[in-house]
Amino acid sequence: MRENPANKSVSKLRIVCLGGVDEIGKNMYVFEYEDDIIVVDCGSIFPKEDMLGVDLVIPDVTYLVEKKKNVRAFLLTHGHEDHIGATPYILRQVPAPLYGTRLTLALVDLKLKEHRISNIPMHVVQPRDEVKLGKFTAKFIHVSHSIAGACAIAITCPAGTVVCSGDFKVDYTPIDGEVIDLQTLAELGEKGVMALLCESTNVERPGYTMSELKVGSTFEKMFEGAKGRVIVAMFASNIHRMQMVIDCAISFGRRVCFIGRSMVNVTHVAMEIGELEIPEGWLVDQDDLDRYPDENILVLTTGSQGEPMAGLTRMAYAEHRKLQIRPSDTIIISATPIPGNEKFISRVINQLYRCGAQVVYSAMAEVHVSGHACQEELKLMHALVKPKYFIPVHGEYRMLWQHAELAESMGMDSRNIVLPEIGQVIEMTQDSLSLGEQVPSGTVLVDGLGVGDVGNVVLRDRKHLSEDGLIIVVMAINRDEAKLVSGPDIISRGFIYVRENEDIIDNTRDLARQILTSSNLSGENWPDLKNRIKDELHRFIFEKIKRNPMILPIILDI
Repeated sequence: MRENPANKSVSKLRIVCLGGVDEIGKNMYVFEYEDDIIVVDCGSIFPKEDMLGVDLVIPDVTYLVEKKKNVRAFLLTHGHEDHIGATPYILRQVPAPLYGTRLTLALVDLKLKEHRISNIPMHVVQPRDEVKLGKFTAKFIHVSHSIAGACAIAITCPAGTVVCSGDFKVDYTPIDGEVIDLQTLAELGEKGVMALLCESTNVERPGYTMSELKVGSTFEKMFEGAKGRVIVAMFASNIHRMQMVIDCAISFGRRVCFIGRSMVNVTHVAMEIGELEIPEGWLVDQDDLDRYPDENILVLTTGSQGEPMAGLTRMAYAEHRKLQIRPSDTIIISATPIPGNEKFISRVINQLYRCGAQVVYSAMAEVHVSGHACQEELKLMHALVKPKYFIPVHGEYRMLWQHAELAESMGMDSRNIVLPEIGQVIEMTQDSLSLGEQVPSGTVLVDGLGVGDVGNVVLRDRKHLSEDGLIIVVMAINRDEAKLVSGPDIISRGFIYVRENEDIIDNTRDLARQILTSSNLSGENWPDLKNRIKDELHRFIFEKIKRNPMILPIILDI
């Protein structure tokens, strides 16, 4: 029987999605009850194609910075980048304790050390542990996913209980033997769950997600037929699959080599804490690969998404200093492209074929299974938890919409479903559901060591430069004598090949000189003069060759 608090004066629970909705990645969900705040996940996302030069995109946490004294903790569901990737950037602004399972916190600790961040308390939890955080109590619940230590989290406060599913699937034959804790989810449903925040990544797919064991049998066939080296590209965080591949390789007498910075770092951490086991003598350094026959080598590398600097990409384009692709190699890409990365991975696959290698990817064989729940597994989550309110998360807008329809098909009242927007406050009690104010939110771009210093104006300029090139007009003026001392000189980058278009450069220089000689150089407002030069040159160049370069006048006062 569902609990219904007798005290009608309880405060409202406020939920704010600062990321993870209308996008796949950048997960961050804020729970606020009176003066207590807890945050679930702290993720990043790959930059879009038009974000030139940007390394990473993280949530805007202005709202949390303004209330950082109230933030009791960050609770992490698992160790994938879209759930922990922003931790080193955000914990600088909002230092608070971290709670998560062993591998999750080990991966976060690695990030914090790289960024030289210390003094962040970390608390390792086990499934079914409960943590008291102000007026909140958080319970961690084991779920199956493509990384060890994944958990759903049940958050309870005086207003009621909310279940965050995290990323999950229902795998009855997981590699580690730990099946999703359906019992605890069902117990919560019987006690009464006020709201469910459930991932929506695979809501478009009917049926069930294939078991990870199916991939294992595919790898056995691949190893059996491989004549030379086997090179497997996969996510460095997929420790369970990595263990399965390594065990399979060793059974065929192949030694194991890790290539790629994140692959080396993550596997080192995983071996330290016992999540990844490799018998002594079977792990080799990349410098020693040539000491063994090709048929006795397995290489595990990064690059399953076609990232330009990842191991597989550099191998494909003969840019890797230790390993070059050979026609005898069998290359297995054990991942599916993240939306937006399809073109990158296609280019790499094409290049690998040009190298003569045999390439196997998810469109050809069952070398990858998703870590996310399909429709029937999502229905099971809803049926067990039996929430009063539902908030679909972790998906693009069409996915959130379809997940809402799935909930309605199971009897959920449409008035109890909220399709969240980033920054929109959702307020609820057992008896009410409403939308509050819009809080500061959005994206922050990370470019090298700069966090947030690249905005729309900078991106627009980068796009302009990348598409149309640059013309710099340099001139020296003596303001006192109102005379042009030298120039104007024209410098062109990415606009035209100067040697074959000297007439255009000469005409551009002549026009700039005409503008200067017709101006009052002693009394002219120089910003106005620069704008005149830009406007006149833009018009002239566009009329001549229909191009629109960025024009940058530089005036030296001599």
